Amino acid sequence: MNRISIALTILVVVGGCTLGTPKTSREYKTAKRYDSQNSDLDERPLVIPESQSVVNSNSGSGQETRSLSKSNLDSNWQHSDMGGMAYGDENSMHGIRTYPSYEEWKPITPPRDQTTEEYQHTAENDYKDPHREALSTFSIDVDTASYSNMRRYLSGNQLPPRDAVRVEELVNYFSYDYPIPQDNAPFSRTMDVAECPWNPNHWLVQIGIQGFKVPQQQMPPSNLVFLLDVSGSMSSAKKLPLLKTAMGLLTQQLRPEDTISIVVYAGSAGLVLPPTSGRNKDRILRAMSQLQAGGSTNGGQGIQLAYQIATDNFIPNGVNRVILATDGDFNVGISNSNDLQRLIETKRQSNIFLTVLGMGMGNLKDATMEQLANKGNGTYHYIDTLSEARKVLIHELGSTLFTIAKDVKIQVEFNPAYVGNYRLLGYENRLLAAEDFNDDRKDAGEIGAGHTVTAFYEIVPRNADFRPRVDPLKYQRKRPVPQYNYSNEILTLKIRYKAPKSDTSKLLTSVLRTPVKQINETSPSFRFATAVAAFGMILRDSQYKNNASMELVRSLAMSSLGEDYYGYRREFVDLVNIADTLLKMSR
Repeated sequence: MNRISIALTILVVVGGCTLGTPKTSREYKTAKRYDSQNSDLDERPLVIPESQSVVNSNSGSGQETRSLSKSNLDSNWQHSDMGGMAYGDENSMHGIRTYPSYEEWKPITPPRDQTTEEYQHTAENDYKDPHREALSTFSIDVDTASYSNMRRYLSGNQLPPRDAVRVEELVNYFSYDYPIPQDNAPFSRTMDVAECPWNPNHWLVQIGIQGFKVPQQQMPPSNLVFLLDVSGSMSSAKKLPLLKTAMGLLTQQLRPEDTISIVVYAGSAGLVLPPTSGRNKDRILRAMSQLQAGGSTNGGQGIQLAYQIATDNFIPNGVNRVILATDGDFNVGISNSNDLQRLIETKRQSNIFLTVLGMGMGNLKDATMEQLANKGNGTYHYIDTLSEARKVLIHELGSTLFTIAKDVKIQVEFNPAYVGNYRLLGYENRLLAAEDFNDDRKDAGEIGAGHTVTAFYEIVPRNADFRPRVDPLKYQRKRPVPQYNYSNEILTLKIRYKAPKSDTSKLLTSVLRTPVKQINETSPSFRFATAVAAFGMILRDSQYKNNASMELVRSLAMSSLGEDYYGYRREFVDLVNIADTLLKMSR
């Protein structure tokens, strides 16, 4: 297998830095190195004092277990290293999780009226009549930021804003046990259909995609350019200090053939670490340790420098990527979202992709960062804890950095002999026109190595008790589908994708047939993904949630925990319990 090189450019803005017009890595202006001992900023990680933690007496710590009877939270789990929830700790893959006691369980997220966070409003997908709209077309989405941002709110004893909850990102936060690819395609396709748990008169269709997996040591060389926001808004413990720790974890995974660069931006942009081999870990860590926050945010200037470095150090047949870490608060320079998007769109044509890491709270610009990642052929993640950083940059490094298919589009044709109406759950900001499916000029989402992608349709069976939202047409009649041709076909799935360096798409086709299963006959992957989708609808207070309840979510999730090696699914159950309590308190 070809080796992939990943270019990481880290942009950090520091006072006194100016942007030049470099041609080679040696010509970049090196940013002033700050002495962290002279910094007035408190960069200590946010940790939970031992007196506020509940530790299992079997953990070997010698600490005594305290009761959490009032909190209704599982005392066998421990609070994560950076203030969030995570399975395990630094010393044990299968550790325990503790929580603050009930009396000490206080919000860590600022009240909404004290923040400037921005979330784009999206109206939920409505039911469609296949006689009028037989085709449903959308781009895949493997972003996970909405889930970890939701977790940050719930961990802070607050319900997330409705527009911060994107159902597809909650579902796709988790990996599922789909078959590995067996043909020459870079991913497998799986479909299943069962009775809908929150509306037994409806059906629920699951579409699953599994990308092929590549062991880290077999990945091509990486040319990674970290573009770091070091403006004043990044000074809190959950932002730059957490980012520096996360990057330290990634540094330990670098191989000699990998290179990493660090660009910083604030009022101006500068190069803190020129392209450096992964064998020089001490040098990389020293550069990271000297970063500190201050000044306004000139993200546009930093992005320009990061892409220039990635271009100058481009590795053919490798992984070349800019990793932008910011709270999204671009307030000087190229601060217009459209201008930034156009800049990034022009750079993706050279096969240098963009990953966006959202940080912190209070002024998170969620919509801006999601759009930048979309335009840069990359993904958007929100880093709320060190455990999440470990998930994105260590456990799932291949899927984060190594793209195996780009511009992946899904189109579903429904058979009106079975389908009276259908509704796509989530993907509201990924919808495409039917004609976009065959248009190779139309941008769509990317799949990384090992990625799983899941989508759900809720289907109203033909002749079911359902009140149409549109009056019957006067001049057109519904034409029945010949039963002898498609007697057991519910829908046809078509997927178009491009190889990472190709401009021409390939087509894959599959058919979903009857029978319709009972929910308890489905796979654990089906049931757990269904639980997460129902949870998202409840948090959004969806008009389509029908009989969805936290009890139903818990039941589905607990029946499908599986191996859960890193504890992500059990953590989800914890979040369900917290959200259930908050919803009851809000009534």
